[in-house]
Amino acid sequence: MTLKGLMGRQPLTVHTIFERLRTVHGDGEVVDACGRTTYAELAERVLRTLTALRELGVQPGDRVATFANNSAEHLLLYYAVPLTGAVLHMVNIRLYDDQVRYVVEHAGDMLLIADDDLLAQVGQLDLPCPTISMSDLATRAAGSAPGIPSEVDEDDACGICYTSGTTGMPKGVVYSHRATYLHAMAACMVDHLGLSQHERIMPVVPLFHACGWGLPYAAPFTGAELVFAGADTSPANLARIIETERVTWAAGVPTIWTQLLPLVESGAHDFSSLRTIGVGGAATPRPLMEAYDRAGIEILQIWGMTETTPLACTSRPRRRHGGLDAAGLREVRLRTGTIFAGLEARITAADGTVLPWDGITVGELECRGPWVATAYYDEPALDEKFHDGWLRTGDMAVMEHDGYFRIVDRSKDLVKSGGEWISSLELEAAIMAHPDIREAAVVGVRSKRWDERPVAVVVPANGHTPSLVQLREFLTHRVAKWWMPDELIVVDEVPRTSVGKFDKKAIREQLSHLELP
Repeated sequence: MTLKGLMGRQPLTVHTIFERLRTVHGDGEVVDACGRTTYAELAERVLRTLTALRELGVQPGDRVATFANNSAEHLLLYYAVPLTGAVLHMVNIRLYDDQVRYVVEHAGDMLLIADDDLLAQVGQLDLPCPTISMSDLATRAAGSAPGIPSEVDEDDACGICYTSGTTGMPKGVVYSHRATYLHAMAACMVDHLGLSQHERIMPVVPLFHACGWGLPYAAPFTGAELVFAGADTSPANLARIIETERVTWAAGVPTIWTQLLPLVESGAHDFSSLRTIGVGGAATPRPLMEAYDRAGIEILQIWGMTETTPLACTSRPRRRHGGLDAAGLREVRLRTGTIFAGLEARITAADGTVLPWDGITVGELECRGPWVATAYYDEPALDEKFHDGWLRTGDMAVMEHDGYFRIVDRSKDLVKSGGEWISSLELEAAIMAHPDIREAAVVGVRSKRWDERPVAVVVPANGHTPSLVQLREFLTHRVAKWWMPDELIVVDEVPRTSVGKFDKKAIREQLSHLELP
C-alpha cells in the first residue's frame, strides 16, 4: 500500500497572500502620488471594497476589468476582486480602441473600474459593460462595512490578462489562484528576483501589463514595500522618487533605464539606495548594463511572457561562473539565464524533435509548469501553441549543458539570408554598442539575391549619426561579415508596441516597399 504524506491541504490562493499582507507585514508601506498607506490600512480598505463590489452586483466567477495606471488603488483591486471570488482583468490602457473593446467583450467583463483621469478615454470606447471611477468606488467602500472573502478553490481563476496583440487580436491568459501563489513564492527566491522585506520596490512596469510582472503579489508576500510612480514615468519624476523614497529595487523595460541614465551619470540625484533594476520585455543592451555597472547598480535580466504568469527566468550567474572577472560575468548576465525552479524548459526543432543542450544548437524554446498556460481563453484555433503541457514560446534559443540558455531571437524576427539565419537581437546589441547610436532595431527586407537582408533602423545619440560605411567598419570583428546591415535608416523614434517593445511588425510594414539587390 502506498504511504500518503500527513500534511495539510490548505488551498494556495490569493487569500493567503492577503492575510500575510494584512497581519505579518501590516506595517509595510505603499507609496503613490496621493500619499502613503500601510499594508494593514490597505487591507482594511480591501475588505470594505469587497462589500462595495458585491453591492454593485459582482458575483464569484464574474470578470471585473481595471483601466488604470500604477497606484495604491489599483493594487487594492488586485486583492479585492479575487477575494470576492471574481476574476480581475487588467486592461492594457495603451491598446488601440478596437482592441480594448475586443478584450472587454471577449473576457465577458461585467464592470470596468477606471482611473478618474481616464474616464473620458473610456467614454469614447462604447464598451459593452458599465464603468465606475476609482474615486466613486472608494467613496462606496468608505461607507461600507468590511466584507468576508469568498471561499475559492485554488484552481479557480483569479486573473485574466491579454497579450499585447502584436499579431492579430490580443489573446487571453487566465491565471488560477494556485498559479499566482506559486509564481509569487518562486519570484521571491534568492536565485530568482531575491525579494525580501528589506526592499522598497518601484514597479515602473505597468500593473496592466502581464500582471505587473507579478510584483503586486510577490512583494507583499515577503513584506517588501511598493512605490508607484503613476502615469508620470519621466526620468525627472523617477529620479525624484528613487531619491526621496529610497527605492532599492526597480523594474521596467530597457527604454525606461536608457532614458534615466543621463540623470544617473550626472550626479544631480542621489541613487545610492538603488541596488537592482529588473529589466524585461526586451534584451538589455550591453552598453546599458556597462553604464549601470559603473554606477554600482545591478541590472538583472528577466525573461517571461504573459503566458508564464509572467516571470520564468533570470540571468543570475551560476556556480560555474565564479572564476570569471567582471567583464566575463557581464557576458553571462546578458544572456537569458536559468528557468525558475518549478518550471521546465527545452528547445525543439520545427518537427518537434527535442534538441541537445550543447550550447550551439538553436531551437524553439518551450516551457511548462504550474504557472505556465496550457491554452488561451476561448481560442481553440490557437491550440497549436500548446502541446502535452508545453508552451511554444516563439523564442529561438541555445541551451547550455546545465540549462543556462540564451534567446537569440523571436522566430518571426530572425533574418534568413542566403539560407543562413541572422539574429536581429544580437545584431541590434552590436549596433547599440556604437557610441553615436542610442537605439537600434533590425528587420529583414526582401533581397533579390539573398531572400532577405538585414536593415538597421537607428536613433542617433550625441548629435552624431554614423554613415552605413562607418557602422559596418565598427561592426567588423563584432559580427560575422554576412551579418552586416545593407541599409541604415535614421529615425527620431523607433515604433513601439503598447508595452514598450520595438514594434517590428510596424517597421516591416513601413519598409515593405524596399527590395534590395
